Amino acid sequence: MMKNEYFYEIEKKYKEIKNDIDKRLEEYREIWKNGSNEDIHAELSFCILTPQSKARNAWKAITTMRNDGVLFTGSAEELSEYLNIVRFKNNKAKYLVELRNQMTDENGKIITKDFFLKMKTVNEKREWIVENIKGMAWKEAGHFLRNVGFGDEIAILDRHILKNLVRLQVIDEIPKTLTKKIYLEIENKMKEYCKDTGIPMASFDLLLWYLEAGEIFK
Repeated sequence: MMKNEYFYEIEKKYKEIKNDIDKRLEEYREIWKNGSNEDIHAELSFCILTPQSKARNAWKAITTMRNDGVLFTGSAEELSEYLNIVRFKNNKAKYLVELRNQMTDENGKIITKDFFLKMKTVNEKREWIVENIKGMAWKEAGHFLRNVGFGDEIAILDRHILKNLVRLQVIDEIPKTLTKKIYLEIENKMKEYCKDTGIPMASFDLLLWYLEAGEIFK
């Protein structure tokens, strides 16, 4: 794929912040390596809250609910009280409760990390999330998996990533809808582009996030 003028602009920024990106990606891998079932569950819950909401607000809500002891025990009504800083709070509160029920064993223990450990591949994990967790589609599933260290082969195709892929001439336009077929086609194009440019997929995503938000967060 051709490298255009915009690529060289962002490549320069990548070289400036590469150490920060590498450090954050290592932190993600550590979450999976050393995190508890509850830690992984919090990350999964966070990605239910992010659609059409600020990532910092979503994480603040998760952290507060966890600190107050309600994330793993509260009803949807109780959880929604904490979600005033994200959009669609009532639906998302219900999704969090449903997720918790899916990830609790017969003894009432959260088993989120153990559950995903049984799945051999990243794609198997992602397919299961998309098919079984309410409030999560391809983008949110990819976001969760990247945030726990599995971002090397998958893309998080939200509008700002797609906008940048158009500017980089990886794709011609932002699609009106993201079906599974279209999502995976764009992901493969992004994968090829990353190979050509030498910027790893997970790093590329955080770089484009940085260009939009001015920070490397989640």
